[in-house]
Amino acid sequence: MTLADLRLQLTDEAATVALGRRLGKALRAGGVVFLQGTLGAGKTTLTRGVLQEFGHTGAVKSPTYTLVEPYEFSGLKVFHFDLYRLGDPEELEYMGIRDYFLEQNLCIVEWPTRGEGVLPIPDLAVELSVSGTGRLAVVKPTSARGHSIVQSLLTQP
Repeated sequence: MTLADLRLQLTDEAATVALGRRLGKALRAGGVVFLQGTLGAGKTTLTRGVLQEFGHTGAVKSPTYTLVEPYEFSGLKVFHFDLYRLGDPEELEYMGIRDYFLEQNLCIVEWPTRGEGVLPIPDLAVELSVSGTGRLAVVKPTSARGHSIVQSLLTQP
């Protein structure tokens, strides 16, 4: 773990959504975020918070069977991927995966290890794990943009 990693104890679902909202504020210019953790760790809950920050009011479901769920907010396209059921990373090439990962888009990827070798390097990797009755989130910047995002998280109220 580097000194730039941010460790946050999330006491409940509301705290996970709140972290997602904070991330949303820091991700207004787009980016690539990998969400890692076991089933039920809170990956989709965190994504719900990000989307709520952009103004989404509907349900947020994990696109387990469709692989990607698109959202559009005044000038920002957000793509929520869930690669849990992906059989082979090459399947991503057939769906035109590179067309999603444009500089100005925000791509949030659950189960990114299933797309290894095809997915780009993320700006942030967020590892969620069960910790007592809540969750532990470890936010790891993996690019200059990622370091800026973590810095923004640290300065938000």
